[in-house]
Amino acid sequence: ARIPRISKLMALAIHFEQMLKDGHVEDMSTIARYGQVTRARMTQIMNLLLLAPDIQEAILSLPQITSGHESTTIRSLQSIALQSDWTVQRQMWSEMSSRLSQK
Repeated sequence: ARIPRISKLMALAIHFEQMLKDGHVEDMSTIARYGQVTRARMTQIMNLLLLAPDIQEAILSLPQITSGHESTTIRSLQSIALQSDWTVQRQMWSEMSSRLSQK
C-alpha cells in the first residue's frame, strides 16, 4: 500500500507555505529551484492551498492505494481549486468523489 500522490502534494504545499511564512525561503521560485521543478508546477502544487479546508483535510486523509492507479490527480483538482467560492468547491468535490467511488 502507498500514500496517494495527491496527499503527498497537499502536504508539500502546506509545508512550502510554512517555509515561506517563516522566511526560510524567499519565494516559490526558490522552492521550485530546490525541488528541481518548474515554477508552473510549483504553482499547481501551491494552488491546492486554495481549496476549502475540509477538502484539504479530505485529500490528506485519502486511503492508501493498494493496487491500480490513482483516481484523484492534481490535474483533476485544478478546476476546483481555482473556484473562489468554497461552496462551489465543495459541490464540485462531492460530485468528483461520487464519480470516483462508482468506478
